[in-house]
Amino acid sequence: MKDAKTAILVTSFGTSYNDSRKAAIEALEKTIADAYPLWEVRRAFTSGMIIEKLARRDGVRIDNVAEALERLATQGVERLYIQPTHVMNGNEYEEVAREAEAFRKRFKSIALGSPLLTASNDYEEVVRVLAEEYAPAPDQALVFMGHGTGHYADAAYAALDYRFKARGHKNIFVGTVEGYPALEDVMGFLEEGNFRKVMLAPLMVVAGDHALNDMAGDEEDSWKSVLTQKGYEVECRLKGLGEIPAIRDIYAAHLRTAIEGTDNEV
Repeated sequence: MKDAKTAILVTSFGTSYNDSRKAAIEALEKTIADAYPLWEVRRAFTSGMIIEKLARRDGVRIDNVAEALERLATQGVERLYIQPTHVMNGNEYEEVAREAEAFRKRFKSIALGSPLLTASNDYEEVVRVLAEEYAPAPDQALVFMGHGTGHYADAAYAALDYRFKARGHKNIFVGTVEGYPALEDVMGFLEEGNFRKVMLAPLMVVAGDHALNDMAGDEEDSWKSVLTQKGYEVECRLKGLGEIPAIRDIYAAHLRTAIEGTDNEV
């Protein structure tokens, strides 16, 4: 019998691509649910645009964070653990923290788990997991596409890129769509390394719109098209981070830390 007084809320930006949602977000939620079978695991999305699109197109209603918190409080949950699926401590994560803080008095306790890239050891683990997962050939460059942000957490992308190099992966690079490093910065390193083959992969929990269009699309400004026009042989891997079991385990470990009371209690 489940413990009705304790629950876990998994918060994600969300995606309107149903297959990607099942492969990444639902898989991550299942990893967490399997680890805590006596507790209810709920879902919330932070993107109002995606929530509205799913409701309009598919008739699927997904709570935003405030709605999920209100529902849990009304249903008598007393101890709540929140695990965001965000990659870094940026705007989306801070908004989840603010929403949780607003509900502090409605629960006996609320604890918030960390995003994927938080502690130094997280970077080490992500480098190890992704290098093993994609295993590019020595003459092939592996380029990850991150989202990028105007938030100071944008520095996480350059830090991850540096960590790949520090661990001997001279052919693995990190770029962003809306931050730094940009594709142009990465291309400079590709030229320096005399690479002619490039593998592209999303550094995002879900292989959604950015991965399918900005990275692997056929439009002339997609990363695939830009690199192909420059003479590179391009291979695209459409796999979100949430589809990789070892990445899901990192998120689960962050939740475990929150549950044990040594993380960010709101």
